[in-house]
Amino acid sequence: MSSRLSFTVPVNGTSLRTDVIVDTLIIAGWAGRDRDAVEHHIAELAALGVRRPSSTPCFYRLAPALLAQDEAIDVVGQTSSGEAECVLVRQGDDLFVSVGSDHTDREVEAYGVTVSKQVCAKPVAREAWRFDEVAAHWDQLELRSWVTRNGERRLYQEGTVAGLLSPQELMARLGAQGLPAGAAMFCGTLAAIGGVAGGEQFEIELRDPVLGRTIRHRYATQALAIAD
Repeated sequence: MSSRLSFTVPVNGTSLRTDVIVDTLIIAGWAGRDRDAVEHHIAELAALGVRRPSSTPCFYRLAPALLAQDEAIDVVGQTSSGEAECVLVRQGDDLFVSVGSDHTDREVEAYGVTVSKQVCAKPVAREAWRFDEVAAHWDQLELRSWVTRNGERRLYQEGTVAGLLSPQELMARLGAQGLPAGAAMFCGTLAAIGGVAGGEQFEIELRDPVLGRTIRHRYATQALAIAD
């Protein structure tokens, strides 16, 4: 099974379309560099009944077909929510970075984290940058997200990626092969402002203050009815 991602990538003052066939999808969980921040995220999920991980970071292998670049995803019921994350995508020798959302069913997460992540689509933006263009100032990249619930939009996550493990360390922890060609990896998230919460719309953003550019993506959640 595989999935096709299409990105617009800035190259030498113009934009090129790059299509990548993804046959490996990895979600890096509990990927904080700051142990206090990791504990905070573990605690906010524990409040929802999610068990502590046996070790950190951990890597969840999911179906590539979950990747989505549409403006809406289907979810079951009202218990899911998103998380803004940097997404690495390797095509041959080229490594790209974009922004995605590790959308997760929180009710199912209390039963099993891997199962909960497999339940929901994983939205990814339609733009990407070459990783080597941001590697030297990676820690200055900024993640933000907003959630809209009952028509009210609010800031949900905000901060630099300096609090997360670097892509190089995450790839090294995958083993000698690192991130293989045709693989996409979500690189960890920031704590939610005001606690984990879902809504009818989620917006994600990755900003590069050094090169003055931003990748944004917005998607709606369409709740499927739960039969009695």
